Amino acid sequence: MKKLLLLLFVVVFSLTQLLAQESTFKQGDKVFNLGVGFGSTYYGSYYTSHTPALSASLEFGVKDGVLDKGSIGVGGYVGYSSATWANYYKTSNIIIGARGSFHYPLVSKLDTYTGLLLGYNIYSYKYESSYIGATGTSSGLAFAWFAGARYYFSNNFAVLGEIGYGIAYLTVGVSLKF
Repeated sequence: MKKLLLLLFVVVFSLTQLLAQESTFKQGDKVFNLGVGFGSTYYGSYYTSHTPALSASLEFGVKDGVLDKGSIGVGGYVGYSSATWANYYKTSNIIIGARGSFHYPLVSKLDTYTGLLLGYNIYSYKYESSYIGATGTSSGLAFAWFAGARYYFSNNFAVLGEIGYGIAYLTVGVSLKF
């Protein structure tokens, strides 16, 4: 019985601590993210070399008090990745878009969020062999879901991790709040 009461006390105490967390992203905040992606969403394993996916985004906090402690952010995004097959077929993708995200604090100093990206994907290729050469581009709508977290070491500096279907399946990087 004592163990059950102790467990109940720990659970209740933990929940009150969880509910008491301060929001790390709020209205008026501006956060710049730089990331490197792993697991390209555009290139399979048959390519002989890959350039890691690179991304940058700028997010603005626009609304506080959503679902009590949550907040809404919007901003711009750009991502780049490329790959080569056997030194004669080269491709690249550039995504330019807008992101909207919902932030909700779960742990102190940790900004957890999820959101959607809507943008434009610019795909280009270049094929060169001893017999033929060709280049071209193809573009279209880019739509992606993402979820991530930023852990703040100070008021202005954080490391980030995101999963989703954008320029890469996993992105890690740094964030600067100003």
